[in-house]
Formats: sequence, structure tokens, C-alpha cells
Amino acid sequence: MVDKPKIAFYWCSSCGGCEESLVDLAEDLLTIASRAEIVFWPVAFDTKYSDVEAMEDGAIAAVLINGAVRMDEQVAMAKLLRKKSRLVVAHGSCAHLGGVVGLANFSSRDEALRRAYLEAPSVVNLDGDIPETRPCAEGETLVLSGFHDRVKALDQVIEVDYYVPGCPPTPALLKEAITSILDGNLPPRGSVLADRKALCHTCPRRDSRPETIKIGTFKRLYEVEWDPAVCFLAQGIVCLGPVTRGGCAARCIGGNMPCRGCFGPTENVSDQGAKAASFLSSLIEAVDDGGVKKAVASIPDPGGLFYRYSLASSILKGRVGR
Repeated sequence: MVDKPKIAFYWCSSCGGCEESLVDLAEDLLTIASRAEIVFWPVAFDTKYSDVEAMEDGAIAAVLINGAVRMDEQVAMAKLLRKKSRLVVAHGSCAHLGGVVGLANFSSRDEALRRAYLEAPSVVNLDGDIPETRPCAEGETLVLSGFHDRVKALDQVIEVDYYVPGCPPTPALLKEAITSILDGNLPPRGSVLADRKALCHTCPRRDSRPETIKIGTFKRLYEVEWDPAVCFLAQGIVCLGPVTRGGCAARCIGGNMPCRGCFGPTENVSDQGAKAASFLSSLIEAVDDGGVKKAVASIPDPGGLFYRYSLASSILKGRVGR
């Protein structure tokens, strides 16, 4: 009997949605399990890190790692799984680009910890305690994972072979990626396993977009009653479809929400946020400073909007000069 190929899954800094995307495979997960042996999946069953350490190098055919990287433990596990796996797949926006987690790079490490443990409205921390790497508790010194200054995408820590984009990826896209791995039918290493063109090419509203769009001020969703059949940009609502890779099945558009960029940049674009700022500025109809300032002011958080998923992997990487 031929041994099944071994696959693994791991979760770094993320919301857990990519783990849910695996569960959303439904009965297809059973099909995958019939073709491959899942040897490591901490969120689903009780395998130990030591079990991975005991494996021969390259014993795992492929590991899908989701989440951005910020902790010592995550770096150690990413490097261990890279050593033990023939293929590493960045699973979802956070592993691919840094994701929403990467927006923490707009703050310093100390600012992020202070906000989380002292200043957030829901926090009651009378002693003002902030976690440390080696805290003392009841006379004993504990060892906790170190917390890095910046959030990183997975390929800033280890070599990544393939990327499955999305927050989270669609079940269909994830199934296709895993099936391609098991079939040995993969594109060149480094490929993003989704469409090469922008979402606008497959958007169900593409025929309603006029040839020319000119916007005086950008509208937020709560400010206007928008037409569910018309291109968002044509209605003055920011949509990042023109600078975002397709392949998501236009889930947000189908839910009557504009694209926010979770599939990352299209081919040959190195900085999705800069590209978004460039294309939106080209739509502004103002011809004087006052009109331009008014249009720009109608986007209250351009950094959070343009770099919602890609700050950690952008040219900036985070706040400059902090």
C-alpha cells in the first residue's frame, strides 16, 4: 500500500477565519482526508510540536500556514514547518500580505500593548499589568513568547512556495489549491493561486461602469442610499476592485458591499495601497486646491483603507520614523 502524502495546517496571528475556511470545505474535507494524511492541525486535533520535530526533513508534502507573524513562537514554528515541508503555502491575507493584523504597524510595539491592556474601553486592569517575556508569578519565573516590534507577512520570515489569497479564501479556491498540490499540477513557484487580472474583470456590475468617472467627494456607505446594480465607483463610493486581484467570486459585491482589497494586488504591482491612492486620485474632478482638499478629506482614514490588508508587505512596512 502506497503511503498517502502528508499535509499540515498551522495558525499564526489571525482571526481564525482561515481555519473556518478549511471547515467550510464541508464534505470536500473528507475527500482530501481520503487522499492525504493530515499530520498536524493544532486547532482540530491533539498533535504536538514535538511530533513535527521528530519528522524527517521534507516529510510533509505541503503545509498551509495562515496568519501574520509577530511572536517568537510563530517564527520558530514557521521555520520548523519550512524545514519539514516540501511546499509551504501562505493561506489567506494575513500570511500572504500581513492582513488586517498588519495595521498594527501604524503603531509602535509599546503603543499596541498599552492600547490592548490599559486603554481599550472594555479593559479593566487596575494593576496596570502588561505581559512580559519573563514575568514572575507566585515566586516562579514564566517564559512567554516574545512580541516583535512589527507584524510580518509569512514570506518575510521563511521562503513561501505558493499563496492562496483572501480574508478568508473561498472554499472553492482552497479546494482547488489543495487538489492541485495533491495532483502535482501547480504553476511556477511563487504564484498566487487566483486570477491574474483585477476583480473588475469579473465583477457582476462591470457593465454599469461608465467610460469616465469624475468624483467631487467620496461617499461613505452610510451617507447615501446606493443602487445595488450599479458600479460603486460610479456612485462615488470607494471600491478597490480596480487594484485587487480577482478570484473571490465577488462575494462582497454580491453582498452589496464594495471591495476592500483582501485578495491583494494584481500582477506586477508591488504596493497595493500606493496603486489605490493613484487610481482614486485620477477620479477626482477638482481643479483647484480647495476642491482637492475637500475630496481627500472625504476619505477619513486613507492608510487604513488603502493598506487594510497589505501594510506589512508594502513599501512602507508600517509607520515611518516612529
